[in-house]
Amino acid sequence: MSALPEEKLEKLLERWETIQAELNLGSNPAVYAKLTKEFADLDPLVGAIRRLRSSRDELAGLEAMAKDPAADKEMVNLARDEIDALRPQIEEQEQALRILLLPKDAADERSAIVEVRAGTGGDEAALFAADLFGMYQRYADLNGWTCEIISISENDLGGYREIVASISGRGVFSKLKYESGVHRVQRVPATENQGRIHTSAATVAVLPEAEDVDIDVRPEDIRIDTMRASGAGGQHVNKTDSAVRITHLPTGIIVVSAEKSQHQNRKLAMQVLRSRLYEVEREKVDSARSEARKSQVGSGDRSQRIRTYNYPQGRVTDHRINLTIHNIDRVMDGTGLAEIIDALVTQRQAELLSDFENNA
Repeated sequence: MSALPEEKLEKLLERWETIQAELNLGSNPAVYAKLTKEFADLDPLVGAIRRLRSSRDELAGLEAMAKDPAADKEMVNLARDEIDALRPQIEEQEQALRILLLPKDAADERSAIVEVRAGTGGDEAALFAADLFGMYQRYADLNGWTCEIISISENDLGGYREIVASISGRGVFSKLKYESGVHRVQRVPATENQGRIHTSAATVAVLPEAEDVDIDVRPEDIRIDTMRASGAGGQHVNKTDSAVRITHLPTGIIVVSAEKSQHQNRKLAMQVLRSRLYEVEREKVDSARSEARKSQVGSGDRSQRIRTYNYPQGRVTDHRINLTIHNIDRVMDGTGLAEIIDALVTQRQAELLSDFENNA
C-alpha cells in the first residue's frame, strides 16, 4: 500500500487555515458562499489528518519509552501493549484518509431526480414500482431529505406506471445513484388467484439535479404544450388544462409535469429537463474518460438487472456485489436499504483505491 502524500496533506491544512481566516474577515455574499462550501468539504479531511498525526505522535512517544534503557520495566511493558493497540488504529486512520482523498463525483453532493417506471409484468410491475418508490420515500425521510412528486401515472390498482420525483438534500445523489437499473421482483401478485409466483420488473433512473448554471436551455430549443392531466380517477385527475409538456427539440427529450399549478408544473418540468440534459453531458464525459474500465457498481447502466426482491424467501439480492439480505420487510420499509447502499459505496471505494494504488 502506497504512502500517503504528506506534501498534499500539508497543502490541504494550509488551505483550510487560509479559508478560515478569510471567512473570519468577511467577504461579499457570493465569495462567502463559495468559501463556506470549500471549507465544509475540507473539514472532514482536516479532522482526519489531525487525528492521524496525533496518533503518530503518540506512537512515537510510546516507542521512545519502550526503547529507553532507563525506563521502569513495568512502564516499558505498558508502552508495548499500547503500541500493539495503537498500530492497527493508525492503519485504519490511514485507510480512512485515503478514502477521503479519492476523487469525488462532482454531482455527489447534489439533490436528485428519481424516476421509477413499471417494466415487464403488467399491473404487478406497476404495483412493484409503487413499492419501490415508497421505499425511496421512507429512506429519504430517514435521512432528513425532502421528497416532492413531479408527475405520476397510476393504474386502476394503485400501482405506478411511472412516477418522477425530486428528492432534495445534501448528498442525495451520492447515495441514490446506486439505485439506477432494473429491479426484479418475485412474488405472488395481488392479481393472481392460484398462488403462483410471478416475476416482474421496474426500472429506476436517478439523475443529479442540475442547476441553472450547468445547462443553458435556449427558448428556441424547447416547445411547451399545456394539456389536461389524466389518471386512474379521484384526486389525481386534474380537471383544468394545467399539465405541462416540454419537448427539447435538439435531443427529442420530453418531460411532463402534472401535479401542480401550470406555473409550478412549468418550473418542475424545466427542472427535470435540465437534469436529463445534464446527465447526457455527464455520460459523454464519463464515457470518454473510462472507456476501458467497466464498473458494475455506480455505472448507472440501466440495461443491467441490479437487484432481485424475492418475497417467498424473504430475501433481497444485489447482483453487483453478490450481497443477500434475508429481511425483505426492512429493505422495503426503507430501514434496511442503507445496508445495501453502504455496501455498494464501500465496494466503489475499494475499486477507486485499487485504481489509485495501481496508478501511483
